[in-house]
Amino acid sequence: MSLFGDGLDAAVHKAFTRPAPKSAPAQMRYLVKQLKGTKAVAQMLRISQRTVERYVKDQIKKPRPDLAARLEREVKARWQPQIRAKARQRAATTGGIVIDTRARLGYTAPIGSTDQDRIRHLTVALPPQYAARLFEAQEQGATEQRLQELAAEALKEVYFQDGGRRAGSLEEVRFTDIEHLEFDL
Repeated sequence: MSLFGDGLDAAVHKAFTRPAPKSAPAQMRYLVKQLKGTKAVAQMLRISQRTVERYVKDQIKKPRPDLAARLEREVKARWQPQIRAKARQRAATTGGIVIDTRARLGYTAPIGSTDQDRIRHLTVALPPQYAARLFEAQEQGATEQRLQELAAEALKEVYFQDGGRRAGSLEEVRFTDIEHLEFDL
């Protein structure tokens, strides 16, 4: 499970104008239409082509839990790509992104200052350039650790340093023990 990647995807999914198909047969029909054939869907979901055809014809209605999860994940990954792209573009150029987290945050600072890690609950609006960096890294297949580092860097500059108005000598922010993480566009 990718906490940051899934969180960014969930934020983009809130922009959808129509709900994704819910039933397994409807999801299967959607994938067959998108991938232009039952064979491609069968290979993607690691099931037989005949099974895909039976879902499409409503002969099977309830998939196994593992298949249901794969099916839902693949449908959501392909659902309303233009809306998803517009939401990411809007966040990266004008709107920014809001991060709501409860995690252990600490920082490295000069000797004599308090840099004790502590649990903080933060809701911070990040400017568009940070949203752009997060989405760009996600699209390029960045690891969970890299997305976490980008979020920590954004929190350092926006929350701790307040855009350069304070804590100018702050070196690094540690973002660990994440209890809750949510993004919103």
